[in-house]
Amino acid sequence: MFQLRIYTLRSPEALLQYAMVHWDRHSATFKTFGVTTHGVWTERRGGANRLVALIRYPQGADPEELTRQVMASPEFAADMAGFDADEIVDVQSILLDPASYSPIH
Repeated sequence: MFQLRIYTLRSPEALLQYAMVHWDRHSATFKTFGVTTHGVWTERRGGANRLVALIRYPQGADPEELTRQVMASPEFAADMAGFDADEIVDVQSILLDPASYSPIH
């Protein structure tokens, strides 16, 4: 199962820091939990300050439970060191199942 995650940051500076430092760290942490990062993008158009990530959970995993485990881990805490979480003003997530013809499964 895939998930599209959309983070809205308070400022362009917070977006840059979160994208270049902290989300980069998340990718390595996710691997230890079996979560694959397929892509990470930033959007700054019109002051949006958004980071969009496409991740995949291991087959049979409960995305909500696994997300709680990741976020409670010491690895995740280390990923976020030096970043004020209040700079993230919104997080949206959309669970996605690939269509049979999708190039990503």
